[in-house]
Amino acid sequence: MKDEKWFAELEARIPRGEVRTRFAPSPTGYMHVGNLRTALYTYLIARKAGGKFILRIEDTDQGRLVEGAVDIIYKTLAECGLRHDEGPDVGGPVGPYVQTERRGLYMEFAERLIERGHAYRCFCEKAEEVTEGGFEKADDPCRDLSRGESEARAAAGEPFVVRQLIPHEGSTTFHDEIFGDITAPNADLDDQVLMKRDGLPTYNFANVVDDHLMGITHVVRGTEYLSSAPKYNLLYEGFGWEIPKYVHCSPVMRDAHNKMSKRHGDPSYEDLIAKGYLTEAVVNYVALLGWSPGGEKEIFSLRELEEAFDISGLSKSPAIFDIEKLRWLNGEYIRALSAEEFARRAGPFIRQAVKNPAINPADIAALLQQRTEVLTDIPEKLDFFDELPEYGTELFVNKKSKSTPESSRHFLGLARAALEKCNWNDEAILEAMKGIAEAEGAKNAAVMWPVRIAVSGRAVTPGGAVELCRILGREETLARIDAALVKLGA
Repeated sequence: MKDEKWFAELEARIPRGEVRTRFAPSPTGYMHVGNLRTALYTYLIARKAGGKFILRIEDTDQGRLVEGAVDIIYKTLAECGLRHDEGPDVGGPVGPYVQTERRGLYMEFAERLIERGHAYRCFCEKAEEVTEGGFEKADDPCRDLSRGESEARAAAGEPFVVRQLIPHEGSTTFHDEIFGDITAPNADLDDQVLMKRDGLPTYNFANVVDDHLMGITHVVRGTEYLSSAPKYNLLYEGFGWEIPKYVHCSPVMRDAHNKMSKRHGDPSYEDLIAKGYLTEAVVNYVALLGWSPGGEKEIFSLRELEEAFDISGLSKSPAIFDIEKLRWLNGEYIRALSAEEFARRAGPFIRQAVKNPAINPADIAALLQQRTEVLTDIPEKLDFFDELPEYGTELFVNKKSKSTPESSRHFLGLARAALEKCNWNDEAILEAMKGIAEAEGAKNAAVMWPVRIAVSGRAVTPGGAVELCRILGREETLARIDAALVKLGA
């Protein structure tokens, strides 16, 4: 085991006197909504206090690692604006920030815990395969090995795991910022594995050691770790370390009975973005999954969240992921974009449906912004731009404009003649149609309804007759009116 100077040097590196939080994901796949919420709350606690937000990659479970998952973590945090102050890619004073790169530390601390009487070596075969840390306390014969016998067997090369030595008597109390004081009888706690035979630590040990050595002051995690918190506290006490503040967040649920799960098709962050949700809206919505700002305001930029967020607003109750609420919020964000920014974001979705290079996606975007909640809804609204779909003459019937197939045939003939000669801009096209209506003693809609049906073949379109004609161009507009006139028997 290392000498006291080695441990003292590690202690000397620990930053003091500031709030320090960490997001410590395992690189096992996509960033699901619960992970993103943990990252967000961890970030907001640090920013609200003017502290540091640290990224640590917990990759000790080598069997579950997914190639490219670390890059997904970096990309998601960057897109969401959750800039970390320290981490594997940016460095920092207490690195490395990847657990497998710290593997030389953990056995040293495990040996120190053994020396202090808070852990022991277990040489039993298949000890790691037993659920939740192994034997019932009374059943593990290695618990009662003498120090000398344990050290001799280890020195002889006999494989072992290191287990936490939980007292049989008494109880352990810990404080959580959301749930208050919680007490667990020590008799209910198992002697969890701290170090595996391969020399890697378990999550439950590594996160305690790393949190201390990185100076973490607030630990944000899910309520599934509440049952482990007493064991963490006993580890901190065994080392003589200060216990951080615990913030155990209730789960995000698909419905009243089921947690969200990628296995059940629930969306990850990347899924939501691919489905046309804006990052800003997703971050805003995720913040509200279990946190209340204490007023009527629901729309927050990330900077506003940094100011408004407070741990006291976190709920003990599970949060239900409501996709309809997210759609509404996303629509609010879309409508708040500048026209130029909406056109940029909507462009790829417009081009899925409109391949014609002569049509400018920005022109179509201007028609969509006030009518769009999710960007993936856009392509289905534009199926008529490249090619006029099949449609029936019943579309020319409209009670409000008093349109019938007969009246439509009449007004389309007049509109064709006027549109063939007018300048091709919104004002000129509009004046041409209004002029026909005025000359015929009819409402403007009597002309515009049949023109819109003729150029789109759809009862519902993202724009009116004027805008659709202008975007399609004179030649295509007249060709489509001619096709409608044939359909109507002219």
